[in-house]
Amino acid sequence: MAAPISKAEKSFIQTGILLDPPTRLDGRALHEFRDIQLETGVAPLASGSARLTIGAGKDGSGGTEVWAATKLEVVDVADGERQGVVCSVTCSPQAYPQLTASALDDLQADLTSLLDTTLAHPSLLPASLTIIPAKKAWLLALDCVVLAAAGSVPDALFMAARAALWDTRVPRTRAVEYRAASGTSGAKGKNAAQGAGAGDMDVDGPAASAFDTREAGRAAADFELLDYWEEGEVLSGRERWPVGVTLNLMPPSPAYFLDASPQEELSAPMRCFAAFSFDEGPRLQAFRLLGAGEVPLGDMDRLLSDAEKCASQIHAALNARLEQEDIRREQEERQRFNAVR
Repeated sequence: MAAPISKAEKSFIQTGILLDPPTRLDGRALHEFRDIQLETGVAPLASGSARLTIGAGKDGSGGTEVWAATKLEVVDVADGERQGVVCSVTCSPQAYPQLTASALDDLQADLTSLLDTTLAHPSLLPASLTIIPAKKAWLLALDCVVLAAAGSVPDALFMAARAALWDTRVPRTRAVEYRAASGTSGAKGKNAAQGAGAGDMDVDGPAASAFDTREAGRAAADFELLDYWEEGEVLSGRERWPVGVTLNLMPPSPAYFLDASPQEELSAPMRCFAAFSFDEGPRLQAFRLLGAGEVPLGDMDRLLSDAEKCASQIHAALNARLEQEDIRREQEERQRFNAVR
């Protein structure tokens, strides 16, 4: 985030945005993003990870930089522990040198709330995080770090988070059921690893009476891993993870521009942030209107429609890049496997 700008500089930027045709300090069109660079698999010990930069120079410096990584842990759903996705955002003090410690904490809490309430929504919960229904599940912790802030931090945050979730691998599991050994009661049983549908196996022993409940609703009691920690399958429904876009509003005209630079962010009196998922048609997942001004009610539908179009373009471009990353990672893994052989 840049230092405060003067009234003259703010007026100059605002006037340029409202010109016909509009002009920006770096020559971009109003709806044009700076260069976006993305790489997945950057944290070897994580279940999934990504590094994303917006507006970085050729040497990799400058611009906004966000790292995101996921880690899986087992939780007991039966004990009321939270399941699904839990998000955390940390902002480096070097990214916001002008903020006090308390202001930085407030910013981190605000970004964490935005990301967590959006990605933890039940409509986005991957089915593959369930291990034993109503008993055990994977808790997916998503940690994001803002290392540099040069505009469009929420947009970069959602793109990096989506890339890390796309890259996440969930170890396969197999349910384990405990049953009585041959000729013994259940109190002296042995365990047998079975598939999830192994609830109808026979129990040896005396003939069952009408009151024998040993065959009723036998369910898995535990599980075992079939993969090592670095292996597994991709998250189910990973196409559902949303992307966010910020419309920087310039009243009184209904003009807006995307991917604001630090100086442009300080010049825009209002911002509209919206996050959309596109798995079964566009669905609004989050919306925030920030700033001291007001937006006429009649303009809200148009803003949401424009935000949806912008988010759809980001979604398509990000998917194309993530598919390229999948191919790159697959080729690297094949080369390592051939080298070991």
